[in-house]
Amino acid sequence: MTMLAASYERTGPASEVLKIGQLPKPSPGAGEVRVRVATSGVNPSDVKSRAGLRNPVLPYPLVVPHSDGAGVIDAVGAGVPVERIGERVWLWNAAWGRAMGSAAQFISLPAAQAVKLPDTVSFEAGACLGIPALTALHAVQCLGGVAGQRVLIAGAAGAVGHYAVQMARLLGAAQVIATVSSAEKAAVAQAAGAHATIDYRKEDLAARVLELTGGRGVDRIIEVDFAANAAADLAAIRTEGTIVVYGSGQPAVPVPFGAAIMKNVQMRWFIVYNLCAADRAAALAQLEIWLERGLLSHAVAQCLPLERIVEAHEAVESGRVIGNVVLQIS
Repeated sequence: MTMLAASYERTGPASEVLKIGQLPKPSPGAGEVRVRVATSGVNPSDVKSRAGLRNPVLPYPLVVPHSDGAGVIDAVGAGVPVERIGERVWLWNAAWGRAMGSAAQFISLPAAQAVKLPDTVSFEAGACLGIPALTALHAVQCLGGVAGQRVLIAGAAGAVGHYAVQMARLLGAAQVIATVSSAEKAAVAQAAGAHATIDYRKEDLAARVLELTGGRGVDRIIEVDFAANAAADLAAIRTEGTIVVYGSGQPAVPVPFGAAIMKNVQMRWFIVYNLCAADRAAALAQLEIWLERGLLSHAVAQCLPLERIVEAHEAVESGRVIGNVVLQIS
């Protein structure tokens, strides 16, 4: 038995290495479920891995990309309740440390990595949850959360930032300030719940933050590109404030030590793939509540068929899309 899937056998440009073809249909092993994939999310980490930006050498002879996705369980392995067959689910870490991701008609993976998706949440939205939503939620929920805090969210119209604005408001942030790069993105951030936006291409970020906070600075910064914003972040954060970093445009970042130590700044670095069991459980539990209650909006910028995966990767790489790029799997 075979299935349709996207794959690559070497790193490089999307148009040169990605291909669509038939691969063996997987069977679930012990403790696993098999999911008939409906949608597959395309994240920046997926395109960076395919491009070889992290490692030009593939860890496997063939890779089916994408860690995020959603679909329906159609088979279970030993030890998994048969009642899960037919369950709508969303996926996390589908391609992390594995050769076979969600850009295929079927995927088998550990049962815990297929999370029940409420009937009221679309498969397109489900494909946005694994990396963007869980990253945003951990960023606002870690280290005691943001209740009563003034929070600055960098890149607030992006896939993670859009969720982070909403989640900060849901968790009781007193003030949410969003950085954006255009009027269109400012409107997206404001619709998500931002109290104020700052166009970092036109305004002095730190000066504007101090103006918006009465000279105090923000309590927490959620940062998508610490390499670009380290100096501005340290100028905008209050004494004893926290900078939560989940991304950087450069692998090495010089930190203004004097500015950081004089403010007793706390820094938290994390990658969503490596959340500890307790942190992931907390995020999953909170996300389940919000999804069941319909409290989150999901920014799907493009929804393309699997056969247009090259176009999807190029769209993510361009940085021009506002929101998530999702593939529909036939």
